[in-house]
Amino acid sequence: MILVFAAIALLLSVPLTGKKLGALADLELRHAWAALVAIVLQVLIVSVFPNEDATLLEGIHLFTYVLAAWFVWSNRRLPGMLLIALGGGANALVIALNGGVMPASEKAMKWAGVALEGNFDNSAPVAHPKLLWLGDVIPIPGPWPLGNVLSVGDFVLFAGAAILLHVVCRPQPSRRSALRTLPDAVLGSSSAKSTMRGYL
Repeated sequence: MILVFAAIALLLSVPLTGKKLGALADLELRHAWAALVAIVLQVLIVSVFPNEDATLLEGIHLFTYVLAAWFVWSNRRLPGMLLIALGGGANALVIALNGGVMPASEKAMKWAGVALEGNFDNSAPVAHPKLLWLGDVIPIPGPWPLGNVLSVGDFVLFAGAAILLHVVCRPQPSRRSALRTLPDAVLGSSSAKSTMRGYL
């Protein structure tokens, strides 16, 4: 849940810094369905069907990262996508190496006040974890639903999302102000500038 609150805070930071969230409506995302399906599947396996066959749920968990990777690759030219890819890739790697589960530190979970629930947890202590330092080892203490454990990849991913939001939503210069910033070498003489402004 803390990731949801972090996402909301990230969105709120846009208007608080003088930018416009409405600019997101003009953002052309390719294969957005892949990201949406990945999110829905993660919610289902963690919150709706956590007691189903663990092997099946672990496979679905990995598949959500395949969908997310397809979405990120399809939109790789957008600002911040490199960091999003690095963060998501780090998470996907450690999950794949640990049988479809994000390995978590028991000590970090205890500090954060997080308890395991159901048959399947997408983040949980595992026997002989691989690359645990990339797992959920950073505790975020707090009452439910704020208490959680996060990974290095989560922070990198959110840094990329912040860059994406703040670059896309920053005010675009008007045509008039853009012309005012053109150097004399481009506009030519002052009379030429006057002529051009006459068309504005």
